[in-house]
Amino acid sequence: MSNDKEKVKHSIDKNDKGKQSFIAEARREQIVEAAIHTLDELGYVKTSLSQIAKRAGISTALISYHFSDKNDLMNHLLMNLLESSTSYVLEKVSKEETPTNKLNTFIRASLAYQGTHHAYNIALVEIIFNARTPDNIPYYKLADHDDEDPMMDELCRILRDGQEKGEFRTFNVDVMANIIQGAIGEYMLNASITRKVDLETYSDELIDIVGKALNKR
Repeated sequence: MSNDKEKVKHSIDKNDKGKQSFIAEARREQIVEAAIHTLDELGYVKTSLSQIAKRAGISTALISYHFSDKNDLMNHLLMNLLESSTSYVLEKVSKEETPTNKLNTFIRASLAYQGTHHAYNIALVEIIFNARTPDNIPYYKLADHDDEDPMMDELCRILRDGQEKGEFRTFNVDVMANIIQGAIGEYMLNASITRKVDLETYSDELIDIVGKALNKR
């Protein structure tokens, strides 16, 4: 009988912990979403825990329970945003068979994510160009020392595979990958081009230009 009671108690404790974990994760997601929209509306400098709490409809103290300070929240948010965009694009690319189709899908999916997640992209840019490490180093400068970039790695892999299979001409893969990524990022950062050219047209034109640049002559 004693063992049965212990098993029941253990089961209840386990369920309670699982429920608490689920609630905590849901709360963190609520805070993250509020932080994204606050960054989109106010920019990094004016974004504060109190402003985020206001948009989330919770107290600042509750945010502090989950994140130690603004920097901690921004670090978490940065990783969240990068993982979200990377997963979206790579999942689309994985469904394609040939290097050409993979490359076209990579470009189109990368741009489509910008169009469907506008606030996410604004938040990402705000963090990268305004946040600082404890040593006061801008986040965007850390990229120079970061060897892990799943998106760039996948793009380079596609380009090399295309060369090996004879679909693409010979070129410097690193240079070409940076040109393609630069053109993708430009649509998000350059407001003048977004006002003049819609997302679908930009995607079609970029795919056409890149295709002509890579094809053997």
